[in-house]
Amino acid sequence: MALTDELNSLVGRAGLGRRGFVAGSLAGGFAAAVAPAGDLLAQTLRTDEDGLVAGEVRITAADGRLMPAYRAQPAGRGALATVLVVHEAFGVHEHIRDVCRRFAKAGWQAIAPELFFRQGDAQAQPSIAAVYENVISRVADSQVMSDLDAAAAWAAGNGGQRGRLGITGFCWGGRIVWLYAAHTPALTAGVAWYGRLDSAANALTPKHPLDIADKMLAPVLGLYGGKDEGIPTSSVDEMKTRLSFGGPASQASDIVIYPDAPHAFHADYRPSYRRPAAEDAWTRCLAWLTRHGAA
Repeated sequence: MALTDELNSLVGRAGLGRRGFVAGSLAGGFAAAVAPAGDLLAQTLRTDEDGLVAGEVRITAADGRLMPAYRAQPAGRGALATVLVVHEAFGVHEHIRDVCRRFAKAGWQAIAPELFFRQGDAQAQPSIAAVYENVISRVADSQVMSDLDAAAAWAAGNGGQRGRLGITGFCWGGRIVWLYAAHTPALTAGVAWYGRLDSAANALTPKHPLDIADKMLAPVLGLYGGKDEGIPTSSVDEMKTRLSFGGPASQASDIVIYPDAPHAFHADYRPSYRRPAAEDAWTRCLAWLTRHGAA
């Protein structure tokens, strides 16, 4: 049975519409628009749950709604450093859950909130274009910042330690990392993976990373591909320049470009995956968060 058929079957048996399903819980598997098969499925990394507490949790958002999130952390331990894991355009699907487990294996408490739960189910959209049109275009940056604050507060009360808060995010989530680093002084450090730096402003997304580069409250490591067709190296170079004109956290930020890597080079379930770049960037990610006190 295909992934989308399995998901539709689960929804039908539960007696829920697709929107009600995502609002109440996290869907399983990979996003329909990019579900791996064949050789891609063979290269997809899988991290087990041995020694971990892992699974779905519910976090009360500022508007009182219960936000689904995936949590993974070492079993039997407290006062853990926390990392918020911000999903790509496809929501908290299996790749993001696996990233959380990788952090947990390294000793972290990792929380991935489903930041689209009010707008719709990104995992069920048939194409990347549909994800943007039907879900992402309806998501306000202010809502995302508030939901991340709620996730951080939940983490601190459930095994995390205040004062040791990191964030990382991929693609859509990479842009969010830059914004969050200019949003809260509670953040210790961030790592942004190939997040868009500039775009047209609108009421829901009034500012982009280039607009707030000089206002970082925590240092951010940006990880970008030199062959990313959607993020020109000229915008990455401009981000570096604007960071250098900012305060201490902006000036402490850094950007690494992998010359031969495309967009989404860390996404091991997609054709864009580049193992050498992904492994080096992961090592840099952990080292950056540790160096700046988030671990």
